[in-house]
Amino acid sequence: MTEGGRSGNQRIVYGVQPVRELLRAGSQVREVLLDRDRSRSEPVEELLALAAAGGVRVREVARSDIDHRAEGQVHQGVLAVAVPFPYWDLGQLLERTRAAGDPALLVALDGVTDPHNLGSVARTAEAAGAHGLIVPERRAANVTPLVEKAAAGALAHLPVARVANVGNTLIRLRDEHIWSIGLDAEGTTELHACDLFTEPFVLIVGSEGRGLGRTSQLHCDLLVRLPMRGRVGSLNASVAAAVSMYEARRRRDSVA
Repeated sequence: MTEGGRSGNQRIVYGVQPVRELLRAGSQVREVLLDRDRSRSEPVEELLALAAAGGVRVREVARSDIDHRAEGQVHQGVLAVAVPFPYWDLGQLLERTRAAGDPALLVALDGVTDPHNLGSVARTAEAAGAHGLIVPERRAANVTPLVEKAAAGALAHLPVARVANVGNTLIRLRDEHIWSIGLDAEGTTELHACDLFTEPFVLIVGSEGRGLGRTSQLHCDLLVRLPMRGRVGSLNASVAAAVSMYEARRRRDSVA
């Protein structure tokens, strides 16, 4: 695994749910900061119990201290300082996927730059049982504190592989007998007619503005479009990804 983080040597995670999931996953948390005036709700009490069980120091501080560390974002009075985010190597992700024993279900983002979309896709991917997420190193959103907050703790459990080139990655996945299904408004196949969802596949989600890049389109085995029956021309990238992942999950569960 490789490490990534805002400052290079630490990872800031804020919000009750993201911090709780970080502790629940056994991640290497250096300390937790808690607003000294925050009420002790059941989720916070659980968070504190997890920190105690893991030997993680908890410091009660002024809310302004957490405001500063969270750079003004909504933090709910809870912030964790942890080791940098552990990106996976693609080979490690594939090994983990094979070991899972069921057909691969991966998600690759091609140029998604909105951190909220990245976090939302990660949250849905983890909930839908995806084996991992693939993101490009450049010209795309990567994992930041804002992304972790949007993911609501999912990134404590979901492996994320960072790759140099999505197109080359799809070639490698084909060698692993993993189909590539691209979401594209101009796709030739409607989502419900896709017959690859029970096979090992990677779902490729394009950027918010231009959609899938030309290289990714060329390396996809199938371009799928969502049926649009209303007046709106397309869906948000994370919403389209969610609809597609759960269609795949429905299809897989129906033949299990």
